[in-house]
Amino acid sequence: MYDIGDWLGAAINYSGKKAGTSEFYVDCPTFVSSVSFVFPKEGIVNTKKILLLSAAFIIIFIIGFALKPSPIKPIAYQPPIDTGLIGGFQENKALESAELIALGKIHGPEDIEPDDEGNIYSASEDGKVYLISKDGEMKAHAFTGGRPLGMKLLGDGSIIVADAIKGLLKISKDGKVEVLSTESEGVPFKFTDDLDVAKDGTIYFSDASDKYGSAEYLYDLMESVPHGRLLKYDPHTKKTTTLMKDLFFPNGVALSKNEDFLVLNETYKYRIHRYWIKGPKAGTSEIWVENLPGFPDNISSDRKGHFYLALFTVRNNMVDKILHPRPWTKSIVAKLPKFLWPKPQPYGFAVILDENGIVEASFQEPKGKHLKEITSVKRKGEYIYLGSLHNDRIGKFKLPPELIKE
Repeated sequence: MYDIGDWLGAAINYSGKKAGTSEFYVDCPTFVSSVSFVFPKEGIVNTKKILLLSAAFIIIFIIGFALKPSPIKPIAYQPPIDTGLIGGFQENKALESAELIALGKIHGPEDIEPDDEGNIYSASEDGKVYLISKDGEMKAHAFTGGRPLGMKLLGDGSIIVADAIKGLLKISKDGKVEVLSTESEGVPFKFTDDLDVAKDGTIYFSDASDKYGSAEYLYDLMESVPHGRLLKYDPHTKKTTTLMKDLFFPNGVALSKNEDFLVLNETYKYRIHRYWIKGPKAGTSEIWVENLPGFPDNISSDRKGHFYLALFTVRNNMVDKILHPRPWTKSIVAKLPKFLWPKPQPYGFAVILDENGIVEASFQEPKGKHLKEITSVKRKGEYIYLGSLHNDRIGKFKLPPELIKE
């Protein structure tokens, strides 16, 4: 076989270099015709010109990137020091034993609602609410045309839905969608997120941001400016009122056993508020739990004195220590494609709290291979059901005997 090195040696006749250049000349017509598709017709490769053009391109790119306006207007934020997984948050692998439902069939079941028959209603990123039977059969129950998130199944079979795009909705037992509310006090919802429903039908819900939509939720994280609200919808007057505003991505909402207060997660502040509905403190709020070891997402109540909290993932040192204190770094990161942003650690995390905000138990999956990015935890009987914003499955975990109290 003819060696390519021999061929090149025979074909190329070096006739010297010009001073200060890296040019060479190819005299062999055969070689020239063979490589004319790579080199200029004159057979000259001027690496200096190539380098200069490349440098010019890089400089133009850098200038363009620098002049490009950032999509956010961030401020400095100094998060509380992350104390890690201590006390009731101590790391464990309990969720590795969770049963997986609708594996590979559902996408983004951000919230779920199990019924008394063993069926599950699930939100999905395709704009549908699915009904998954206890036998595993799955069918579309309703189509909202948006992005359904928080849900509450009522006794008559209807479902109240916080749809990030469409607003506050009601889905009838036969799947018909009704829009209940899309604004409060003249300000439209931008990111209707989670909810709970009182015995009298009053709906308490969150608008995570009145500036950024569901596709831009990371901008809210980076900006560190409060754009969110806690809202109330009265089904009798059909009026929506604002209870709290200037909140940092308010997310999960859940009522207490006696409905005298509700709790509200502020995801990007790692804390939970308590808002008083009844009693001498009615209409006021306070910090109920703070400095959580992760990002609190949805929260639910069993109306028996227990709250079920979903932590999307654990805290991120790069975000806490490098980005948040420096607005200019956040402005730069926000201009980058999202695949270059800091990634959340795959982690499964669910917590049970009492009405004093004391941790009763936590269930985790540190590797995030079985369950990760948990955004909702719902109790039904002996089990908790686990939803996820991005995952393709629903978790079903049997509680330890000491926690199964009716």
